[in-house]
Amino acid sequence: MGAGAKHQLVFVDRLLATLVHLRHAAKHDVMASWFGVDRSTITRAIGEVRPLLAERGCTISTGMRLRTLAEVIDQIGASGKTGIIDGTEIRVRHPAAGRKDRDKFISGKSKQNAVKTMVVTDGDGRMLFCSPTQHGNCADITHARQLGLVRLLEGGPAAEILPDAGYQSLGAQTGGRVVTPPHRKFKKKAPDWYEEMHERQRKAHSSRRIRVEHGIAHLKNWRTLARHLGRPEHISDTVKSRRRPDVPSADRGPDPGTAGVITKYR
Repeated sequence: MGAGAKHQLVFVDRLLATLVHLRHAAKHDVMASWFGVDRSTITRAIGEVRPLLAERGCTISTGMRLRTLAEVIDQIGASGKTGIIDGTEIRVRHPAAGRKDRDKFISGKSKQNAVKTMVVTDGDGRMLFCSPTQHGNCADITHARQLGLVRLLEGGPAAEILPDAGYQSLGAQTGGRVVTPPHRKFKKKAPDWYEEMHERQRKAHSSRRIRVEHGIAHLKNWRTLARHLGRPEHISDTVKSRRRPDVPSADRGPDPGTAGVITKYR
C-alpha cells in the first residue's frame, strides 16, 4: 500500500474499466483512449481490481457474504434449500510450445483447449460459488473431490445437492446428500414399464436442476468467459469476479449489462 506511482484514475473509474473489460473483452489500448490515459494505466487498474472482485464472494442477504465452498455448504444446510452443481468449460488459447502441462488443457468433451470450473447455485438460480479453474481434461467428479466437496458433505450439515450423471458415485460417499440421476438397471431388453419409469425419473431430476444451466448461461454472457484470450493465470480470478444480481431468476429480468453490475458492485 502506497508503493508505486500515483493513480491517474479514481477507484470508480478503475472499477469501470475492469468491468468493461470483463463484460465486453475490450482491449486495453481501446479503453485507454476512452479514459485519456496510457495503456499501462488500464493494465495496472485491471490487474489490481480483478483480484478484489474475485475475493468479494456472493451476497445472498444483507450482511451475509459467501466466499468459500465450505460457507456455501453450511448456508445450504442451514436454509434447508437445495444446492445445484455443474461443471462448465471455458475455451482458452493453445498454451505455448514447451509448457509442461500443455496437453492437459485439451478437453475430451469439446476436443478443444479449455479450462473447467464448478458452479454452485441454489434452487432459485442464484449464483453461490464459482470454483478456481482446472485443466480441461479433468473430470467433473475429480474436480469436485479436489475442491473437498465429499469431505464437506460427509461431515457437514444435511444438505441436498443435485448434480448430473457425471457425479454418480458421490451419492454413496456423502451419505445420500448428493442426489444423482437414477442408474439404469437394464442395459439390454428392458421392459416397457421400466423404460417409461426410468425416463420419467430422469426428466424429474433434470427439471429440478435446470436452474444451474441458466446460471451458467448468464456466466457465459460475459465475453471473457465465452472465450478467454488473456493469460491462463488470470482465468480463475476472472471466473470468480463475475457475479450475477443476487435475486431469484424469476424476478431478475434480462442481464443488466455493465451499467447494472457497476451499480451492484458499488
